Amino acid sequence: MDVYGLIGNPVGHSLSPPMHEAGYEALGLDARYVTFEPDADAAAAAIAGAADLGVAGLNVTVPFKRDALDAVDPAPLAERIGAVNTVDYGPVREGDADRPRGHNTDAAGVTRALEHHDVTVDGRDALVVGAGGAGRAAAFALADAGAAVHVANRTAERAVELAEAVPDATGGGLDDLADRVAAADLLVNATSVGMESPDETPVPAAHLHGDLAVLDAVYAPIETRLLREAADAGATTVDGAWMLLYQGVEAFEVWTGEDAPVDAMNAALRAVLE
Repeated sequence: MDVYGLIGNPVGHSLSPPMHEAGYEALGLDARYVTFEPDADAAAAAIAGAADLGVAGLNVTVPFKRDALDAVDPAPLAERIGAVNTVDYGPVREGDADRPRGHNTDAAGVTRALEHHDVTVDGRDALVVGAGGAGRAAAFALADAGAAVHVANRTAERAVELAEAVPDATGGGLDDLADRVAAADLLVNATSVGMESPDETPVPAAHLHGDLAVLDAVYAPIETRLLREAADAGATTVDGAWMLLYQGVEAFEVWTGEDAPVDAMNAALRAVLE
């Protein structure tokens, strides 16, 4: 049996186990997905220890995504983003490397979620609201896919710092948000606004328009106020569960080498969320 899992602190809220185990069942794989909750300063030890236990792959969530970089051989995209959320022990198990390979599948979660909804990224003007971990993944993913990216953040300095690392991106505060949304083809909410207070939105309804595609990284609730008001404005909407799904799909494919059973994994995820 292959064992995959997740490290984070806390991890009790994670939706990854049912999603991944539905994938294993659909393909008839002899595998399980479990969760581990190391101490806050023990990411490197946990990643090394998992290799000793024969774990085949790990997902990594807060607060360990940045710490994981030092415990793996990071893929170029993960190194650029500055965070690892997927660890592949295949190279170690096969004797090809001393350290596992580290990936960031959050970026693929963004682009594959948009692709699933027939949203074109190449050549589009994209606005990413938020410069934290999700914002970093979204900004790099969209820029690499050919979009012109602007990062808007409450603290303008963080947006500018991120934009300087992303090819041809710009960054700033929220003062000109209305103009930025008006000029955008694609809007990604990479903040937690709308999760802790469902009646809140990072972008006022008056700014939204029908030529937008809107991806909200928040997945609980599935229909946020931002998505509801974007739909009312005629925009294409993509809920955060699609981003969560496709980052998991990408990890599944990295680990197993198989095409993930997307429908089965999506059904399991939404059964928990809805």
